[in-house]
Amino acid sequence: MDSRDERPRANRLDTPVDSRRSRLSRPSYDSDAVGIFAEQFARFMGTAQFLFYMTLFVAVWVTWNALAPAEWRWDSYPFIFLTLILSLQASYAAPLILLAQNRLESRDKVIAEQDRQANARAHADMEFLAREVASLRMSMGEVATRDFLRSELRSLLSDLEVRQVEPPAPGGPRAPD
Repeated sequence: MDSRDERPRANRLDTPVDSRRSRLSRPSYDSDAVGIFAEQFARFMGTAQFLFYMTLFVAVWVTWNALAPAEWRWDSYPFIFLTLILSLQASYAAPLILLAQNRLESRDKVIAEQDRQANARAHADMEFLAREVASLRMSMGEVATRDFLRSELRSLLSDLEVRQVEPPAPGGPRAPD
């Protein structure tokens, strides 16, 4: 036996080393909770209520910083802080809206697949029923229908009536009395 084979596996040169080791563990979070929050946030941002609140906020900010005394103003430079707040809000809103859209797309894919499977089952059922109806039609072609039987019975009845009305031929068989 070779002495190289007896070395511990971690020290071997032909074994890859995990280079992604981190000293700090990654924070864990519930992706469903974040996704639900993103959907609710995106849903709220698409409402007239959000637009009203945002317009009211900006109007109050602009009015206060334009009319208030200089020492009471929030934004000493002409609306730089307001621009920063709106940019920050937009920088968080865009990824949350995209996350909500991705979740919606995933749900739509699942629903579309379920619909496709239901349509395939319905199509198979329809084909089966069409074959059954065709076989019933073919077998009904071989069965005597009620109308056919009635017409045959009527023709036999009329033949019997004609025989009873006609006198027997001379020398032919006589009907029993």
